[in-house]
Amino acid sequence: MTAVVPRVAPLFTGFDLGPLRLRNRVVMAPMTRQLSPNGVPGMEVAEYYARRARHEVGLIITEGTTVDHPAASSSSDVPRFHGADALSGWAEVVRAVHAAGGKIAPQLWHVGFDPLLWGRSATERDRMMPDGVVPVSPSGIAPDSPAHRPMTEHEITDVIDAFARAAADARRIGFDAIELHAAHGYLLDQFLWAATNHRTDSYGGDLLGRTRFTAEVVAACRRAVGPDFPIILRFSQWKVGHYQARLANGPDELERLLVPFVTAGVTAFHCSTRRFWRPEFDGSSLNLAGWTKKVTGSPVITVGSVGLEDSDFLGYLKGEGARAGEVDAVADRLREGEFDLVAVGRALLADPEWVTKLREGGDRRAFSAESLKTLY
Repeated sequence: MTAVVPRVAPLFTGFDLGPLRLRNRVVMAPMTRQLSPNGVPGMEVAEYYARRARHEVGLIITEGTTVDHPAASSSSDVPRFHGADALSGWAEVVRAVHAAGGKIAPQLWHVGFDPLLWGRSATERDRMMPDGVVPVSPSGIAPDSPAHRPMTEHEITDVIDAFARAAADARRIGFDAIELHAAHGYLLDQFLWAATNHRTDSYGGDLLGRTRFTAEVVAACRRAVGPDFPIILRFSQWKVGHYQARLANGPDELERLLVPFVTAGVTAFHCSTRRFWRPEFDGSSLNLAGWTKKVTGSPVITVGSVGLEDSDFLGYLKGEGARAGEVDAVADRLREGEFDLVAVGRALLADPEWVTKLREGGDRRAFSAESLKTLY
């Protein structure tokens, strides 16, 4: 094996995520592809992930895959994590990734009142949802959107149980960990965010009350998978279309937000930001992952435009390109211990050999909007 380019050497040291030994610090970030017809991941999906495992990604986190609840998805092309057909497809994905020497975790997801529907009329919303499916959310509200019915406590219990079943299935069919999607304005995050959670029962109110639902999802998944199986929680301050949103305005609030999840059984946090180099709070250069590690003591994954130099986070939607940039800065911060793992999204989507080329100093394929159209 070719020697590691010195400036990125910190990314190529092993790491223990609980009992799971990772060969390096590079994580494939979850990226929705909508290329699983009828919710079933096929062999193209298996090879898509295996190709990246073959080229040294330390941990693959799959695209969001939805739990067994009627309103969990707003697209039939997003993969499911329930039903014999979909789980059989995922078992093939696991086998392919393991055969390529990789480790893999599914991202378990419920969209709630899908943020992609925010700001649309009730007629548009109903047209975009699967037939007969009504969105669910903590309080029946979303920014700039028509109201709908809040979730009942019975429905909350049903969703918690659906996450637990998915977690148990993930371990049963051979996944190495799970990730729970509690970011970007989807259902778990809707309970965390004061703008979408106006409940007056024990699932709402103050910051601690707003953590209850997500903490109960974590605890149910922990019971389902046992004490050692890694559970990653992905969270964010920003929401789709609401990039200045905040769950925590400072380190003390961040600690109050996250400690209940540690207590419930989270192994590590995946701290979603748009740009990894941006300080999260005034008076410190630490990003969100750095602060999360500081206030919880848990392992953390940083993410946000890693490997890209000149494109805004959503610039590809406007047809903007992005070139594969150097990652010296993220490697330096990893070396200093600010975070433990580094998730790479668009750069790795564009070039499945990105990690190997990074290690060897080779030229990496640039991301463009065309990268979104295939499972290359």
